[in-house]
Order: sequence, then structure tokens, then C-alpha cells
Amino acid sequence: MDKLENQNCPFCHEKKLMLTQEEIEIPYFGKTFLFGMQCSGCGYDESDIEADEPKEPSKYVLETSGEEDMKIRVVKSSQATVKIPTLKMEVKPGPISEGYVSNVEGVLDRFKKIIEEQRDLSEDEDVKQNAKNLLKKLWKVKLGDIPIKLIIEDPSGNSAIISPKAKIEKLKV
Repeated sequence: MDKLENQNCPFCHEKKLMLTQEEIEIPYFGKTFLFGMQCSGCGYDESDIEADEPKEPSKYVLETSGEEDMKIRVVKSSQATVKIPTLKMEVKPGPISEGYVSNVEGVLDRFKKIIEEQRDLSEDEDVKQNAKNLLKKLWKVKLGDIPIKLIIEDPSGNSAIISPKAKIEKLKV
């Protein structure tokens, strides 16, 4: 892993930013670069992933059917949209969107964290109850009791669901 320490942070302007770059090989996806920026001064943290070879815009669709599917590898760039229509959940790219390599369970955990934050910050009892119900459904999905459709759409083509079960569709941009 390549590191550059003591760089100027774009937010706090202190020389406490560390830049990292790591080259990894992802089966069926190819040579990939993981990029990161972390500031020990203000806590700024950002990461992204990019394939070595240019890729076409992509759309991956995975229909889970059990607990074993939670282990399926997921590559998501900062430009990708992640959707779970079954649960009416979606995360679009934006200024704080990050790229990562994980698995289906890890993607669900990221949704879980967002729901828990909304539940904890809200004073609206309906919001709290809806969050509680959604968290129960997520738990059942992880156990394999509720099948879902996981969709990743990426105009950069730097995302993928690495499984023979995943369908690749042409993304209309």
C-alpha cells in the first residue's frame, strides 16, 4: 500500500491528511485500485475504488434466496446507486458517497446504520416505528428468511456483484 502522510487537508487545512492507494486483484473484475483520504485533525474520511481498465456503465441485479447469498462479493464505487426495491431503500451517489469492497451482508449493514441514525435522531414516533420495522426486515433478510433484489447501477462501470447469480444489464445513461 502506498501512503503519503502529512498532506494538507482540504477541510481543516492542517498537514494531517494521509492519502493511501492500494492495488488489488478482484476475481472476475480485474486489477483494481482502492483510494483513501483520512485526516487525523478533523476526522475527514473518504474512499473510492476504480478499475484499472475503463469499463462500460453497468447495472447488476442480484436476487437473494438464502443466508449463503449474504457472502456474495460486492464492489461499489462512489458513483454507484444501490437499491433494494423490496424494502424501498436506495442510496444515491453524492458528496459523501464512498467506494468499497464488501459483501451483501456488509451492504445491508450500511443501510442498517443509516436507519439506526434516523431512528435515534428523530423525535417522531412514526419514524421510530418505521425504522424499527425496517430493522426487523433487514435482520430477516440477513438470516435468509426474506429474499431481496439488490441492484447496483454505476455510470462509471467501477461496480460489480461478483456471482453467477447476478444478472448484468445495460445501464441507460
